[in-house]
Amino acid sequence: MSKKQQLLKAAEDKVRTGGYNNFSFRELADEIGIKSSSVHYHFPTKADLGAELARQYTDNFLANLGSPEDLVVQGKKPIEVYLQQFQCALTEDQKMCLCGLLGAETDGLPDKVKLQTQRFFEQNIQWLTQAYALDERNTEQQATNRAVAALSLLEGAMLVSKAMNDNSIFITASAGLLEAR
Repeated sequence: MSKKQQLLKAAEDKVRTGGYNNFSFRELADEIGIKSSSVHYHFPTKADLGAELARQYTDNFLANLGSPEDLVVQGKKPIEVYLQQFQCALTEDQKMCLCGLLGAETDGLPDKVKLQTQRFFEQNIQWLTQAYALDERNTEQQATNRAVAALSLLEGAMLVSKAMNDNSIFITASAGLLEAR
């Protein structure tokens, strides 16, 4: 793993456990064994690092899902696969969604980071809309409405589960997404 990737991984861990202000360049440098000036070589500002972190997280999140159409061809249910990715983050990683945390901090984020955080939500709504549109009973507007509701429910259920230290809250809240129409 390159130093740049190590920095992104360390920053992701910090943000997913405590938010954007949960790290400094000095802490990241110490964690991976480089000088603070070396962090600035890769990321001139914290905003640059935060924006790249959110961009990479979004790209990886969506790449791990694949397309809704491909999932159906593989005999999988897209919404179930999507829900599992959130559940895995909560139960296996024991962390919040990076962009969910950044979204909660939007008012205090640099513009670069806000834009990449917004991109996460836009692209996830788009993915979910495609998934819900595969059910021909949904109009385009219904698919979009369901996508927004699903993403909001999962982010909120994750937040409440972490706050209550009870993953069963997430499981209970998200179970309705798997019910037919």
